[in-house]
Amino acid sequence: MSTIPAKKNQDGIWSMIKLGIILAVYAVASCTVLAVVNNVTSPVIRENNIRKANETMKAVFPDADEFVNPEAMCGTTKSGKTVIDSVKLAKKNGETLGAVVQISGPTYDRSTIMVGMDLNGTITGMRYLNNTDTPGFGQKGSDPTFKLKNGKTFFGQFEGFDSDKGFVTNETFDAISGATITSNGIATMMDDAAEAMKECLGIGGIK
Repeated sequence: MSTIPAKKNQDGIWSMIKLGIILAVYAVASCTVLAVVNNVTSPVIRENNIRKANETMKAVFPDADEFVNPEAMCGTTKSGKTVIDSVKLAKKNGETLGAVVQISGPTYDRSTIMVGMDLNGTITGMRYLNNTDTPGFGQKGSDPTFKLKNGKTFFGQFEGFDSDKGFVTNETFDAISGATITSNGIATMMDDAAEAMKECLGIGGIK
């Protein structure tokens, strides 16, 4: 009786086992490399994010010389559509001048912005930390070279804005042409950010 078919079957099984071992080794090696890379890059990414946030806080509230956590928890979103990532009190020589909020929410895709406000409810500045909207449309919001008809950048138009007026697209501020969803998303975030800062500063709600 011939044993050739049995031998071929054994060779096929052994080849499958070897392939499985090789794939397992590659998978373990890949996971190990990814873990090492993650351990190396995660602290760097975290430090870069902290540095960027600190620089942006200074950009939206240039008069402050330090940004500190409030003594008590505060800062809730009025719409329920956004997330308050952080709230800081803006101080100079130990005196509170206002507050700064980092807030995230849906635009056409999603954006994270930093907003500053003084004790009079005036917006001291707004900047983007992240913007994943459509290039050429929603991303114009964070583009420092893009100018509205009023000659200002989209984010720059909020500097000096009276938050008591509320944030209404194409009524109290100019929208990005062709990016209404993005503009409405920013309106909601600005409204929620202002409400959260007023709550933290104890200066009343939006009228």
